[in-house]
Amino acid sequence: MAKNRPPAPEPLTRERVLEALRKAGGKAQKRDIARELGIGPDQKKELRGILRELEESGALGRAGRKAYADAQALPESGVMDIVDRDPDGELLARMRGPDGYFGPTVRLAPGDSRRMRGEAAIGVGDRVLARIARTDDGEFEARIVKRLGQSAHRILGVYRANTDPRARFGGGRVEPADRKVRHPLIIEANDVGEAKDGDLVFAELRPSARDRAHGPKFGAIKEIIGRETDPRAASILAMHTHGIREGFTEDEEAQANAAQKPTLKGRTDLRDVPLITIDPEDARDHDDAVFATPDTDEKNQGGWRVWVAIADVSAYVTPGSALDRGAWRRGNSTYFPDRVAPMLPESLSADLCSLREHQERACLAVEMIFAADGRKLRHKFVRGLMRSGAKLSYEQAQAAINGEPNEKTGPLLEHILKPLWAAYACVWAAREKRQPLDIDAPEHKIIFKDGKVAGVKRRERFDAHKLIEEFMIQANVCAAETLEQKNRPQIYRAHDRPSDEKIAALTDFLPTVDMAWAKGQTVTAGRFNRILHLAQASPNKDIINEVILRTQSQAVYTPDNIGHFGLSLRAYSHFTSPIRRYADVTIHRALIRALKLGDDGATDAEEQRYAETAEHISATERQSMAAERDATARFISAFLADRIGNTFEGRVTGVTRFGLFVRLDETQADGLAPISTLGNERWIHDEAAHALVGEQSGTRYPLGMRVEVRLEEATPISGGLVFSLLTDPLEPLPGWRKSRSSRPTQHRGRDDRGKHRGKKRR
Repeated sequence: MAKNRPPAPEPLTRERVLEALRKAGGKAQKRDIARELGIGPDQKKELRGILRELEESGALGRAGRKAYADAQALPESGVMDIVDRDPDGELLARMRGPDGYFGPTVRLAPGDSRRMRGEAAIGVGDRVLARIARTDDGEFEARIVKRLGQSAHRILGVYRANTDPRARFGGGRVEPADRKVRHPLIIEANDVGEAKDGDLVFAELRPSARDRAHGPKFGAIKEIIGRETDPRAASILAMHTHGIREGFTEDEEAQANAAQKPTLKGRTDLRDVPLITIDPEDARDHDDAVFATPDTDEKNQGGWRVWVAIADVSAYVTPGSALDRGAWRRGNSTYFPDRVAPMLPESLSADLCSLREHQERACLAVEMIFAADGRKLRHKFVRGLMRSGAKLSYEQAQAAINGEPNEKTGPLLEHILKPLWAAYACVWAAREKRQPLDIDAPEHKIIFKDGKVAGVKRRERFDAHKLIEEFMIQANVCAAETLEQKNRPQIYRAHDRPSDEKIAALTDFLPTVDMAWAKGQTVTAGRFNRILHLAQASPNKDIINEVILRTQSQAVYTPDNIGHFGLSLRAYSHFTSPIRRYADVTIHRALIRALKLGDDGATDAEEQRYAETAEHISATERQSMAAERDATARFISAFLADRIGNTFEGRVTGVTRFGLFVRLDETQADGLAPISTLGNERWIHDEAAHALVGEQSGTRYPLGMRVEVRLEEATPISGGLVFSLLTDPLEPLPGWRKSRSSRPTQHRGRDDRGKHRGKKRR
């Protein structure tokens, strides 16, 4: 009888659904997808759930009322809205369906917006019929067929009510929160709705009888999201701009609230191991705890045993559950200067999953054995129950080691802290031999007082930071190695070597600062470190550090192991921060399955969609980083708004054809010094030298140059800062010769009275 039993249906996964959609041409209704997959009625509910998850994550869009469209596929032609401009001024568009946007953002073919015969140039807010084609580098490009009118593109900004009774349009205007959108949106009285002056709003473009080709655009307010005076306004704007989700569904909250405290069942008892947490002073959650003791094995004289215990988030966030779906969508927590948008509800992230002082908590722990020279000899993972002996800040731990213990750290000094530091010194010796990339990238913290920015200070970096960082790196390596040994799939944290193009650009640049990159040698992190070391005594230290940083590839998540170039590691996966990163949750589950540590490990379906998950969480990481940068910029712009006209010291951190980006020393704020402020000269962007070079004189403003600037504008709503440059350019490089084709000078710098201004000599 068993031989005649029908085979079990193949598991329904996100990857299978996306593949079925691609086979259907990138756009299909649910019934067509079900037919392509060959699924029966009993799997249709599961299909609906997967389609909903794919749509919420952005992997799918709607193409009509009932059809779905692959976000990475586009039809050959269709209706598009012009939604933005890129940094080079080119227009960006999105495909429009009856129920909203779908597909990726597409760049218009260069010059396409200006070629419409007899019509004004197309701009942001217009709707067009366009053809889609692939360029040689595989990117999508749109070519306009005809203009269709104005789009319903939504603009985020602050509403300013007209206070002048003679105002031409009544109502007011919306000042865009996006610094790339330069012009306000006019809101007529009938389109204001309930908005009041200073409200943060979403507005949609709409046709108006007063529209002119080159005049202001008109709109209507559709949603009010907060107040400009709200101390959290900068974070609110950043969250809405970048699509950071706030809050949790009822199902997520219910599952989190039903979670129970852990017991010893199925776990190793680690409560007598004196693990401690060392975190930032203002940390609200504690992922990791550490402990070290000399190895008592006579065969390992001078060696160390190091425990790293990590919160067992996978015990609460189980595969396919509401919490799991929500954590997957968010991908990670997002940390703003004034708040956190957590990946998990606070009852878990700040309580049951947090390794709180003197409280029993579930953990996944690794014991590592190191030789006297820092080599890791072996390791083992256990699923345990622990009790943190102390919660310390980096400052407290470092002060104790430096000979200034307090009431809390004093009793821990001899038996806990000193062994940790000795084990760290041992492991650090091996790290030095490994030669990971050592770029100086200082972090800064915004200081708040009464809800407002009171200043910005550089975060001090102690040995305590390096100790925790190195032990976490070692634990992450252990996780990757264990899964490889067990032949289990996993999501790696990968960092590729720099591309040949970037190495070639670096090779061209270094001679401009009297340094060189020998061609033909293997590219290693150690080679970059040698250049950074030589640069310490160079006046060009900042620019060299900046260029080497920009030469590096971006780290990503991937199921394919290409190693971690920056850390000089063959295999590396994120294991140590599951409260705030979904990547780490997947590694915990993979270890539980591989080591048979419970029945809540990775499922077949989860493993089959690792490629999709890796791509998704790489994207959410970039999304969070952009939101965090935007919020910080807005907070600092608000802080500087009452210092217009003041002068500041800084350095050039970006060189473009339209000006210089300058980062201030005092606040680490970035702003633009437009090319028009650079003096009585025509400036050429020399990409190889990372500099603006005067066509007539050969003088230059290179990346990393120290400058003095005057603050001309600060726009808190967008985070924008505009500077005028007060520093003379550097002398021409040796061998510079004036081009025969030099044209008359342009971009003349003028003061407020229109006269040429003198510059300070530095």
